[in-house]
Amino acid sequence: MPPTERRRRDTPPPRTGNTEVEVLRGFLDYLRFSIAAKVDGAPEPQVRTPAVSSGTNLLGLLNHLTFVERATFLGEAVNDWQATFRSASSDSVADILADYREATARANEVLDGCTDLAAPLPRPQPGKRAPSVRWALAHMIEETGRHAGHADILREQIDDTTGR
Repeated sequence: MPPTERRRRDTPPPRTGNTEVEVLRGFLDYLRFSIAAKVDGAPEPQVRTPAVSSGTNLLGLLNHLTFVERATFLGEAVNDWQATFRSASSDSVADILADYREATARANEVLDGCTDLAAPLPRPQPGKRAPSVRWALAHMIEETGRHAGHADILREQIDDTTGR
């Protein structure tokens, strides 16, 4: 397939409302969609094959972000962050995508109940102070954006697919 046929239309940044929460959530959802689109349709085994010396692979990035979403917004504990960059060989692309989409949907349910960005996230994590909603949103935008950039390069290395 010629490279021009593998180019997705570049999706511009989202148009959001003017409030801080609308802007933050709009950009987070935009980045979530972008990285999921990078993984969706990626061929096996390349989607899980390390493409750089650090061992980073496309499916592992999305698996990692699933854990970050759960830890940040749902208070789930993660004992080994490095392990989150690997997916089980039995997990398909569809499985990892479904897990990610489920985690982001649950995170959005939590955020739907948050009206004060300065308030702590309402998540159970005994012995740990929850970050503010603002901090959690900013952190997830940074984390998702950074890994979406990695995913752009990895997907292009796999099959020349580009675009958001």
